[in-house]
Amino acid sequence: MFTTKDFISGIVGILLTFMGLFPLLSSFGIGPEWFALHFLPVQLFAYIVAGAGFFLAADSIREILNNNHIGIWSFGVAVIVLIIGLFPLLNSFGIGPEWFLFPWITQQIYYIIFIVEGVFLFIAAFAMEM
Repeated sequence: MFTTKDFISGIVGILLTFMGLFPLLSSFGIGPEWFALHFLPVQLFAYIVAGAGFFLAADSIREILNNNHIGIWSFGVAVIVLIIGLFPLLNSFGIGPEWFLFPWITQQIYYIIFIVEGVFLFIAAFAMEM
């Protein structure tokens, strides 16, 4: 039976997937102008990635506790994504070395991370109940 946490994971997963998919399609010239999501500043991406990574980690722990093997993969993705989101945030507060900024991460890579996070959160909505 689906509970509120399952619906929230599914909705957040769908929103993150669309937050990554629409701008990625727009960067290739596919879709209307509003697909670019110009109202979303680049500085906010690290916060969204870190927060969603923490949310995915919590959901994947619930999956693991329910003896679901997908939870192990979800937790691995959550740890990687949490590091990618958290290191630039720490560096913005003066914590950590210069390479914490990850200058090689472009907007398109953030969009792909959003899509991956969203898909795993959507899977978690169903896998937490198995």
